[in-house]
Amino acid sequence: MMNASALPFQLTAGEIVCANGLGCQDMLMTIENGPNAFVVIIKGCTLEKDHDVQVTQHRAGPGLSIVSYTHVCREKDLCNDLSSTLPVWTLPPFEVPESSVRCPVCLSTEGCESVTELTCPVGHTQCYNGVLQLRAEDVHTNLRVQGCMSQAACDLLNQTQKIGPLSVRENCDSNAFLTCQQGNMFTTQRNLILKPIQWNTENNVICDFQEMCQETLLLIDVGPQSLIMGSKGCTRARTQDSQTVTIHSESPGVLVASYAHFCSSSGCNNASSSSVLLDSLLHPAAPAPGDLRCPACVGLYGSCTKIVTCPKGTSHCYSGSIRLQGRKLSYTFNVQGCVAQPSSSLLNHTNIIGDLYAMETPETKDKPPIPEIAGAAPAPYLAWVVTVGLSLALWCGVPSLLTPFPLDS
Repeated sequence: MMNASALPFQLTAGEIVCANGLGCQDMLMTIENGPNAFVVIIKGCTLEKDHDVQVTQHRAGPGLSIVSYTHVCREKDLCNDLSSTLPVWTLPPFEVPESSVRCPVCLSTEGCESVTELTCPVGHTQCYNGVLQLRAEDVHTNLRVQGCMSQAACDLLNQTQKIGPLSVRENCDSNAFLTCQQGNMFTTQRNLILKPIQWNTENNVICDFQEMCQETLLLIDVGPQSLIMGSKGCTRARTQDSQTVTIHSESPGVLVASYAHFCSSSGCNNASSSSVLLDSLLHPAAPAPGDLRCPACVGLYGSCTKIVTCPKGTSHCYSGSIRLQGRKLSYTFNVQGCVAQPSSSLLNHTNIIGDLYAMETPETKDKPPIPEIAGAAPAPYLAWVVTVGLSLALWCGVPSLLTPFPLDS
């Protein structure tokens, strides 16, 4: 996305050696809409047959204008030598007679939640509102377009569906494409079960046809350290709105809890902090320390050097890794801590958390506890503990304890 005043501009490209029989290609498409412009450039190898330069004006301005350039060649190396956007650029008119019609004008891959209205040129009496789905190798873009048109039709490209290697589909159903918040969060700190943190998103995104918005949070607390991972974006995982909190592992010992929200209106995945999960956690008195000592760590890298005295009721040390895979994220982190039973799964054998695929790999099913050092006393016990009580107005669940641990070394 760019300002239309920046057109035309020079192109730079690298080089690639094509396989035997392949040709070289240039593809350039510009969309101008009021003050904004969107440019797609594809250079590389192709199976397509050679053809001379073709410049096609799919829609002429003023108002919305779309022009494309395609070329396939094999006569010499680097014959796809298009070096600027000049071949598809026309000098804008100095003065355009205006009509009495005003339309919202927008050109965005992030949705058009707030748009500017402009007066349309004479002859443009219709307001266009649609999404162009642009697809090619390494191109997956949904472009929201709003602007002035000369006729009421969902035909911005005059029925063109292929421009060189780029396939183009058009949809003017205003409810078919949601705009969702998009971004990931990953942090490790102390006391994340007590202390909400901000959940800021990088940007918005226009989803694919019939996708929903989603937001997913995963909390792991091992006592001296906590981890929170969050994901926001589009999804096909669900077809109905839902909001759930799940306790995968509960105290005494390592706590694993998650929040998943699926919704079907633009911008609905708008939780701004981890409190959407933490608000389900209550705070009773701390339990007494037990006799078991275990390593207790959670994070992406490194070995665990923190040894804690576990709360009463735990009997085993857990050690393993959890991998989370999503549309725009991939994390693998190690978890060690105290558990009440010899468990092989902190996730309770769950492999789907919200919109994320989860794979857990325990190191051992029953890691031997670390014996208490003779004559040594536990460090002062942390002055808090948490009970999970899920609000029955939203979710069904059973109250459970979240147990922090004192740090011995």
